[in-house]
Amino acid sequence: MFEDEPRQEFDVFTDLLFNSLVAITFMFFLSFAMINPIAEAGKIDPKAEFLITVGWPDDHMDDIDTYIEDPSGNIVWYHQREGGLMHLDRDDRGMFKDVILIGGEEIESPLNQESVSIRGKADGEYVVNIVHYIANTPQPVPVAVKVEALNPIVKVVFYDTIMLSSTGEERTAVRFTMAGDEVVDVNNRFKSLVELTRGAGGSQSAGGGIDASTGEVLK
Repeated sequence: MFEDEPRQEFDVFTDLLFNSLVAITFMFFLSFAMINPIAEAGKIDPKAEFLITVGWPDDHMDDIDTYIEDPSGNIVWYHQREGGLMHLDRDDRGMFKDVILIGGEEIESPLNQESVSIRGKADGEYVVNIVHYIANTPQPVPVAVKVEALNPIVKVVFYDTIMLSSTGEERTAVRFTMAGDEVVDVNNRFKSLVELTRGAGGSQSAGGGIDASTGEVLK
C-alpha cells in the first residue's frame, strides 16, 4: 500500500508537467497567430511592372537626368513626373540640396540615383534616355542604367554603364518593345527626348524656362 504512494506522486507530477507544456505550447501558437496578421498588414506588395534606375558615383557633384517615353508618346522627366503608367519616383540633382532632415538636423545624403516605375504593360516601344544636365567636374561620369521587369519574377531587361562627358549631352541608354508579356527588340538607337519636351506648344513644355546662354531647360 505504502509502496504505491511515490508512484502516485510521480504520476501526478508527470500529469502537471505535461499539462503545463500543453498550455505553454497553446499560448505560443496563439501569440504567433495574433502577431502574423500584423506582419501581413505591413507587407509591401509592389504594383509596378518595371523599375528603371539611373545611378552615378556617390558624392558626385554632377546632375544627371532621366527621360523615358512610353508607346503612347508620354514622357516623364523632372518637369513632368507622371505620364501614362509611368512615374518618376526620385529626381536627384547630384549634391545640390541632397539632404535629409533627422531630428531637426540636416544630414547630407551621398547617394546619386533616379528611379522610374512603370505600373503596367502596354504594347509598343519604350525609350530610356540619360542627360548630363550640369557638368560640375571635367572628368566623364559613369552612369549605370538598369531596367528590371518585376513580375512574376524579377528579370533584368537591360544593364549597362554609359559615360557622359559634358553639359547638355543626351544618350539613349536603351529602347525596348513590349509585345504581350515579352520584351523584344532591345537596342540603343539614338532618339532625342529632350527635343520632344521642348517642342513648340507641346504638352511637355518646361515650367522653368530655358537658359538663353546654354539652351538648357531650367529646373
